[in-house]
Amino acid sequence: PRVCVVGSGPAGFYTAQHILKHHGGALVDIYEKLPVPFGLVRFGVAPDHPEVKNVINTFTQTAHSERCAYYGNVTVGRDVTVPELRQAYHAVVLSYGAEDNRVLGIPGESLPGVYSARAFVGWYNGLPENRDLKPDLSCETALILGHGNVALDIARILLSPLQLLRKTDITDSSLAALACSKVKRVWLVGRRGPLQVAFTIKELREMINMPGVRAVLDPADFRGLESAVKVASRPRKRLTELMIKTALEKPVEMQAGTAAPREWGLKFQRSPQEVLPSADGRRVRGIRLALTRLEGSGDSAKAIPTSDVEELECGLVLSSIGYRSLPLDPAVPFDSQRGVIPNSSGRVEGVPGLYCSGWVKRGPTGVIVTTMNDSFDTAQSVLEDLQGGVLDISPSREGFGLVEGILRSRGIRPVSFSDWEKIDAAEVARGKAAGKPREKIVDPAEMLRIIGH
Repeated sequence: PRVCVVGSGPAGFYTAQHILKHHGGALVDIYEKLPVPFGLVRFGVAPDHPEVKNVINTFTQTAHSERCAYYGNVTVGRDVTVPELRQAYHAVVLSYGAEDNRVLGIPGESLPGVYSARAFVGWYNGLPENRDLKPDLSCETALILGHGNVALDIARILLSPLQLLRKTDITDSSLAALACSKVKRVWLVGRRGPLQVAFTIKELREMINMPGVRAVLDPADFRGLESAVKVASRPRKRLTELMIKTALEKPVEMQAGTAAPREWGLKFQRSPQEVLPSADGRRVRGIRLALTRLEGSGDSAKAIPTSDVEELECGLVLSSIGYRSLPLDPAVPFDSQRGVIPNSSGRVEGVPGLYCSGWVKRGPTGVIVTTMNDSFDTAQSVLEDLQGGVLDISPSREGFGLVEGILRSRGIRPVSFSDWEKIDAAEVARGKAAGKPREKIVDPAEMLRIIGH
């Protein structure tokens, strides 16, 4: 059987890995729109979390299997359609993730100085489409809407001592911009309360322990939570206890004459109503927030805006309220309400032989391990359908043989995995010269030049 996987992030690679491991004869081709593989492991994981990127070693092993091939620089839905892939393969798995962000839907959202977390993370991680972002870091106060790990990542990058970032694979241009940044205060604002934050204890602890940066948490936000904390799950309990402990700690006295420290804080039960423009209307000067009340308890609590509002001054607003998947091809059913492909255990509804895994299957939540389990689940559905005869593999399919002709007729030259390894070597060599693990190349044209495309 010939199987095709669209997308080379964790969902794509884990799906391929599971199929290759449990079916001795399957051939798997992975398609990726960028020349370079690994999706959010390369472009989403924070540069100061190199250990999370170790999964790249496993993915590289999968790509080196003689039954696996990688075709980068191919945009499915444009360079080749899903119906064309279905003619070439016995099974097609869509694992292309969430390449858009949710919008706030409030006035002032498009003012200069307002950015999506997705674009900001893409900027410091070298995602080609965000390389020209040039965020304005000339203000003292930044505000991040959202209480997830991505929001904490951004706050950490904005406040981290430069000498720590210099040793990471953060891009050269964002390092230069952060070196000139005036930001010294970051507020993380959420619509719900302390018991509903979505970040994890590891990331919170890292923020609290950041050198030269102090946490500003208001003890009043945590009053009356004792009984709720008692019945919460263990991870939630430990997380809340750490916030309470931090809120109650006396700030360390600064020696006279030292510069005011950088600081960050959490604000709860506030819902953004409007981004406020400066007098000349050319940039952000603040944000108006409605205070909310919570209906229900625990993870399912809903935030209902009240008529009480407050204004916070800030010159930079980052919206970290979630990623969003987009439809890929008119031939693929898509639930635009939920931003997923309708499926059952990864089998796309009403289209036999078409599957999905990762964020486009279940929505943009969870960490790499969540995506791994989810992808194994989809891969298992493919294997069951192969064994149970649901997928007819009697007609032989040409796989890339057929696709190659289609791509050539459209002037598209795919990038192989060994091509990627040349780009990788060039990045590592450039990084070494600067004392970094790598210096990412952010321009696809330059990547293609390196491999002589």
